[in-house]
Amino acid sequence: MTPAARLQAALDLLETIALSPRPADGVASEFFRSRRFIGSKDRREIADRVWIMLRNWARAGWQVRHAALSTWPVGDVPEWADVTPRQRLLADLVQREKVTLEELESLFNGEKFGPARLRERERSLIRALKSNRVAKADLPDWVAGEMPGWIIPRLRTVYQDRLPEVLDALTVEAAVDLRVNTLKADLETVVDRLAEEEVDVGPGTWSPLALRLIGRANLPATAAFRDGLVEVQDEGSQLLALLTDAHPGQSVVDFCAGAGGKTLAIAATMQNKGRLVACDVSAGRLERSAVRLKRAGVHNVTRHLLEGERDKWVKRSAGKYDRVLIDAPCSGTGTWRRNPDAKWRLRDQDVRELVVKQASILSSAARLAAVGGRVIYATCSLLPEENERQVDAFLAANSGFRLLPVAEVWAQVFGPDRPCPVDGPMLRLDPAAHGTDGFFAAILERVGDAAAGEAVAED
Repeated sequence: MTPAARLQAALDLLETIALSPRPADGVASEFFRSRRFIGSKDRREIADRVWIMLRNWARAGWQVRHAALSTWPVGDVPEWADVTPRQRLLADLVQREKVTLEELESLFNGEKFGPARLRERERSLIRALKSNRVAKADLPDWVAGEMPGWIIPRLRTVYQDRLPEVLDALTVEAAVDLRVNTLKADLETVVDRLAEEEVDVGPGTWSPLALRLIGRANLPATAAFRDGLVEVQDEGSQLLALLTDAHPGQSVVDFCAGAGGKTLAIAATMQNKGRLVACDVSAGRLERSAVRLKRAGVHNVTRHLLEGERDKWVKRSAGKYDRVLIDAPCSGTGTWRRNPDAKWRLRDQDVRELVVKQASILSSAARLAAVGGRVIYATCSLLPEENERQVDAFLAANSGFRLLPVAEVWAQVFGPDRPCPVDGPMLRLDPAAHGTDGFFAAILERVGDAAAGEAVAED
């Protein structure tokens, strides 16, 4: 493809993403499937440009509006949300890539497969973008942080002076982490197998089973992946599974199992011995997990479709499990490095509804834990109302549980030679401090039956 054709394809994809309620990665997959004439190198370049722009969506839109204020009639200046993908693309080319007006004229030339010719108003915008550069320090907080403004105060209560570095880290492309499947191989064997296929990896920072991809690779095409020796899994997610501390022979529930990433990791720590139940309300997600379970050589998992968090199966199974992992549905704010478009779809009302849902799930699923068993409540959110406040409210309502300090469990799982990454009683990971996605976990031990009238009660 010509450079102009790649620009137009990127613009087409951006416009499709902007109009779709679906996540950008799914939209992009469908976009490229319907355009099989686009080669792999061109696909990568187009996708890279689009994801860079999604990570800088607020800044590009704000820059366009700021420049338009100085050159367009006031009534024609768009609001931030109404800045078009084409205008954002021009801002990205001018501000980030320093492309000149002459070069833009040659790219936006109206030829077949390329972008339409520049209009005079766009030329005036380009000139203003070049002359009206704004330093990052002078941008509004939400623009510099690439974050909806209503979220900034909530994160500031948690991160305080660290907030700018956390926000910056959320705009950087995430690394690709692999988890070694110990049911089939050890770490050294996997490194050697990947090296044979010219895939370079380095060690993880926190998880003893983690490898981090160096450069790029088509992992699904490797024999190591096809044979189930490795799974793609963020290192933070690996830690949640390991801190579940499931042992061979135990009974364990992965209550919100989804497509099974943590289920696979837990099955490996159990050495395929014992009972592991993977629950979810989505039949499709459970069905997809079956493929991964088979590839990984896992055979101690029973998949169970729930009608909801108050499914009758929960009541029948109360008090029967040694470990209950609740990877609760959440805002996903910790994963915005990978899903930068998601931040602009999230609303305050969504978070309020999720908090109610999380409390109901935790209250119900906690009934599954036996006395002496543990409930691991986890999210991939950075927001305190989905994390610490959720746990505090549960403990205040349920005297039959106590919070286990994460450092105590960490030492049991990893030993003294691998220090705990956090100081507080609960696990809170973020990309700036830990190089992982944002994750939270609290480990709760059932020390007795709930008192009458408490939240963990029979329906």
